Order: sequence, then structure tokens, then C-alpha cells
Amino acid sequence: AVVSTQSTGNLRMEVTQQQQQQHAPSAGNPPSSSEHTVRAVDPNALCPTAMVGLRDIGAQATWWLSSCKPGFGVEHLRDGSLETYWQSDGSQPHFININFKRKTSVKTISFYVDYKQDESYTPSRISLRVGNNMLDLVEIAKVEIVEPTGWVNVDLDSGKDDCVRTFLLQVAILSNHQNGRDTHLRQVKVFTPALPTPSELNLNFTSPLLAQYRCLK
Repeated sequence: AVVSTQSTGNLRMEVTQQQQQQHAPSAGNPPSSSEHTVRAVDPNALCPTAMVGLRDIGAQATWWLSSCKPGFGVEHLRDGSLETYWQSDGSQPHFININFKRKTSVKTISFYVDYKQDESYTPSRISLRVGNNMLDLVEIAKVEIVEPTGWVNVDLDSGKDDCVRTFLLQVAILSNHQNGRDTHLRQVKVFTPALPTPSELNLNFTSPLLAQYRCLK
């Protein structure tokens, strides 16, 4: 996995070994975290909307939370504003569950966090898990962040491909800064690789029969 951050703090990626004896994924299910390595840490991460080759698929999923304070629910994770936030209301860990109707390729998940404003509500350790449902989730990465302010972008891969295919993506907030109990996340975005445009497909047909399909309408 590749982790980058546009932040005043520091970020570290921790690869975890998964015990496959319990809920071992069958063929076609998400791979274990042992497949993942950290290739780079980019201190100048872009806002996700500026990333080339990615498409936001958050609207294709159903989102639900382990808890929320009234008035600070899931809608504030998806409203596009950095001034609003989800606030949990319960004991740790806190969960964001992102459920797709069909198995979906996920390339990048991005979080906006702001330690300057949120202080002890700011996550310090985040676990990312994928699976077909809540019963067979596999942890694929842990992210540790230190006093971050900005976008934290985590690129996921399956060990064989540059993305993971999953029905369910779970974000688990394991701990906060200063041992805070409840958490704030200001935005969460999920991306898949963008489809190539017709010009990128380079459809150089020579026969008249196939040439009519060179331009897609």
C-alpha cells in the first residue's frame, strides 16, 4: 500500500500479519495484509479531487456508522465541506462501514483530518479492512498519523493488482490523539481507477466495418 499526506504532521504505515485460520478468505475474496508493503511516503499529497486517473465512487455505496452524536452524522462525511465533521458517540473502536451493491475495485481511500481544530478528537491509528460482509473482514493496513492537518491518502493494492475488489470497506478508528475517546473525521472519499477515454483506447481500426466504432457517442 502507498500512503501519502498533505499535512503538518507525520504519517507512518504499519503492515500487519493476518491469522488466516479464522475467517480465512476463500478464492476470490480479499487477500491478507501480508501481501502489502509500503513503497513510498509523499509529504506533498494532493487533495483527492485533483488526482488524475481516479473516480469518486462514494455515492455508489451505502454508508453507516458505529455511532454518532446527534447532528454530526454520516452526511457530514460526504457533504464536501471541511468545516463540518462526523463525531462518534461511544467507546472505541469507532467504525465507518462502506458497503457496495456489487464487488467493486477500490484504489484509494482519503481522509481529511485537522489536529489544529480537533485536538484529542483527531484519529491517531486507523485500520482498513475489506471483505464480502461483516463476518469475513480482513485487515489490509494500519495507518498511524501524528498531529495531522490535511488530506491523508491511502492507496490500496491486493498484492497482485493495484487495487482491491470488495463488497465492504471498513474504516476502524482504533485510537485518538491525547487518549481521546470520541473521534472527528471531516471528510472521507473512496476512489476507483478511472475508465480510459476513447482517445486513450487508441482504436486504430483499418477496415471500414470497424472504423465506424472509432468514435464512441
